[in-house]
Amino acid sequence: MSNTSAFPDWHGTTILAVRKAGKTVVAGDGQVSMGQTVVKGTAKKVRTLAGGRVIAGFAGSTADAFTLIERLEAKLEQYPEQLARACVDLAKDWRTDRYLRRLEAMLIVADRTSIFTVTGVGDVLEPEHGVAAIGSGGNYALAAARALIDTDLDAEAVARKAMAIAADICVYTNGELTVEML
Repeated sequence: MSNTSAFPDWHGTTILAVRKAGKTVVAGDGQVSMGQTVVKGTAKKVRTLAGGRVIAGFAGSTADAFTLIERLEAKLEQYPEQLARACVDLAKDWRTDRYLRRLEAMLIVADRTSIFTVTGVGDVLEPEHGVAAIGSGGNYALAAARALIDTDLDAEAVARKAMAIAADICVYTNGELTVEML
């Protein structure tokens, strides 16, 4: 499969970012699937970067995602405190570099003030409503979080509840969460 295809159906994960009332939360489930088999239920797909100032979550091929996270860390060192610039530079490299173009993963990257979805087709997208999601259960988590964002729940509670809803619907998503907050 070429990386130039749209990333329609990543099987095996859900990553959700929620920004509300000055807090940013990124949550990811722990399920890793091969076909119809669950091979691990406690994978950690959300990581802190840049000395704890940035959170990244990934969907897609694990090895590819780790390669991208390493590249993102290098960009964050090159452009400290400039998350948008680091993400755009990563997306540009990802799109134009012959090796990186083959990588099949997506990232959600966030700091205290911003959330970005970064893809291999050159997208760096900032959500309009303070909520972004990727992965096979991403649309379920996104819809649930959008419905919950205007309630009295804080950012972490919105993320946890939305992820629980996604896990109830998506067979490639479980309730074993990794949650990081800024």
